[in-house]
This record gives sequence, C-alpha cells and structure tokens, in this order.
Amino acid sequence: MNTDPRSLYAPRYWPTWLACALLWCVTRLPFGWQLAIGRLLGYCIYVFGPQRRQITRTNLELCFPELSASENRELVRAHFSSLGIAVIEIALSWWGTQRKLEQLVRISGLDNLENALQQGKGVLLLSAHFTTLEIGGRLLSLHAPFHVLYRRHKNPVIDFLIRKSRTRLYENAIERGDLRTMVRSLRNNRPVWYAPDQDFGSDNSIFVPFFGIPAATLTATSRLAGATGARVVPFFQARLPGSRGYRLTLLPALEQFPGDNIEMDTRRIVTLIEDRIRETPEQYVWAHRRFKTRPPGAKPVYK
Repeated sequence: MNTDPRSLYAPRYWPTWLACALLWCVTRLPFGWQLAIGRLLGYCIYVFGPQRRQITRTNLELCFPELSASENRELVRAHFSSLGIAVIEIALSWWGTQRKLEQLVRISGLDNLENALQQGKGVLLLSAHFTTLEIGGRLLSLHAPFHVLYRRHKNPVIDFLIRKSRTRLYENAIERGDLRTMVRSLRNNRPVWYAPDQDFGSDNSIFVPFFGIPAATLTATSRLAGATGARVVPFFQARLPGSRGYRLTLLPALEQFPGDNIEMDTRRIVTLIEDRIRETPEQYVWAHRRFKTRPPGAKPVYK
C-alpha cells in the first residue's frame, strides 16, 4: 500500500526532507565539488559506521586474501569514499539536468542492446551492485528506454522519492519480486534492468562460489531467460578517475544462455561480475552482507 503523500510532511520527517534539500543543492555545484563532498561524506560514514566498516573489512579479507593488512585498510577507505560519492550520485540521477549528465557519460556497446532487441524476445540488462549503479542507469536512460526494478525503502520519504524518480525517468518501474510484470515487459520486447548479485536469502537461490566463498545467489537470470527467450546483455558502469565522469559498457548478449544446467548458468553470471569487480574493486558495494546466508552446517561469517 502506498503511503499518503500528505503524511510525509509530518515533523518526524523534516530531517529527511532537509537532507534531501541539501543534496538537491549539491547537484547544482560543479561536478568536481560534488565528488569532493561525496568523499567527505564517505569519510563520515567510515568513522561513524563501525558495523559497516567491519562488514566491508571481512568481505575484502575473504574475497582478496592476497592483500596485506595495510592494503585491506586502504581498500576499505577507498570503498567508503566511493560509497559517499554514490549518495551524491543518487541525488544527481534524480535531479541532475540532462545537459550536465550528457557531459559526464561515455558509452560503448549500445549496438549490442539494439541487436539483442531485434530478436523480439526482450532483453535482461544484467548489472551488479556497484556504487555507480544508480547514476549508471540514469545515464543509460539518456540513450535507450528500459524498465527498472525498485525495492521499497524503510524510510517512507526516501521510498516516495525513489518511486517518483523511477516512474518519471524510466519507461516503467517494477517492484522487486513482481515476476509477472517482469515477464510481461520482456514478452513486450522491452529491456528490463536488474542486478541479481546480492544476498536475498535462500529462496530462489543456490550456493555458488563468489570469489571462492559459497554465496546464496539468485537463479532468476537463467529462469527468466529460459521462460521468455530474452537475451541477456551485461551492462556495467564505472566512475572514471578525476572529474572525467563515467564509462558505461554494454557487452554482447550471452551466447548459449541459458544452458542445460542452472548452476553452471549462475556460475557464469557470477564469474562475469567478478571480472568487472576486479577492474574497480573499490566501487563494488562491499558494505553489504554478501555472505549472510550460509550453507547448512557452515559457520556465520559476520559477528
């Protein structure tokens, strides 16, 4: 059930509205200033978020055991810097002007999406939870229409703004878990953008290695492609050094996908995501408890 918008102006929500107003103001600053403010915000999250800091450190120790303790600490700090910038990027994706956004994007492989759509079966735009995910989707929307998924936020003000932005900026917004609408979009030959790489529990998931560690991973990519005939086009984003903006990459549609084995399909997707993470490891969302769900008999990863 949607919240009555009038209730969102209650005094208890004023701090959230004030924070959003400040973020809107930041989107009017030069891009370099936005990045600097994001890094400062990331430092604050690092200092005042010990639990997320510990989760990030644990994930990196498991996934990159070859790093020394000092290298791990450096990567943790770099990740929180990227995480802070991501908050500014979310605001930029909501309220940034098209003219400013167009100056920030370099895109390659758009023809791969166009070629996949020519098959007439829809396209799964396969992404992963990088800190650049939100801004990457907004930048792609400047070049191609597609449908997006969204997940309800606990804060009703933030949830209202997410739903409003998704319905305004994208062709259609689908609530996560609404497989019927996803299938309908694909059968209407529309691209559907989603990222299946986080831990959503054991339902509809299997355990496959993520950087060598068994991780509960959704099998929806294989199932949806098999049910609809949709092509799977990997879509990744990366923040470029300095103030150069962003690189969007759409890879060719996966061949012979899905295969005969759903576990092999899922491993294939995870390997593809791992390869991208290694290119910009600080930009992946390591603050998420990726290994929260454990195989039967396995010890918990997080305290």
